[in-house]
Amino acid sequence: MVTNPLDYVEPLGKAGASGFTFHVEASKDNWKELIQRIKSQGMKPGVALKPGTPIEDVYPLVEAENPVEMVLVMTVAPGFGGQKFMPEMMDKVRILRKKYPSLDIEVDGGLGPSTIDMAASAGANCIVAGSSVFGAPEPAQVISLLRNSVEKGQQTH
Repeated sequence: MVTNPLDYVEPLGKAGASGFTFHVEASKDNWKELIQRIKSQGMKPGVALKPGTPIEDVYPLVEAENPVEMVLVMTVAPGFGGQKFMPEMMDKVRILRKKYPSLDIEVDGGLGPSTIDMAASAGANCIVAGSSVFGAPEPAQVISLLRNSVEKGQQTH
């Protein structure tokens, strides 16, 4: 999480990034300009929200004339790997999936073999996994398991 996301749009675009996700908490005053700049650099804009932020804070960004294309629901506090998954954050995913059926909804924090089904069944179709993949003896097996769970979850939504 950065405090001035506008400062990073151009450098990441030039570096070849395909997407740029910013925190709603860090962009309350300039999200419209931020989305426009992200798209002008050829990237897909997304917005993230921390566990304590109400889901309603992202509605204006999803419903804007020039909207974000993905919402990232954090299930841990940003910045520290290896934290425990917060299952109560899946209510935010369910609300988003019901309200915006075609929206990309990403979940980040504590995802692995024991938590992926909760995220997938709630409606997440994009997953961020760090410790569970990189700490696994067989990372490819974990990736396959995560992918299969998300694909199964999408069939029910």
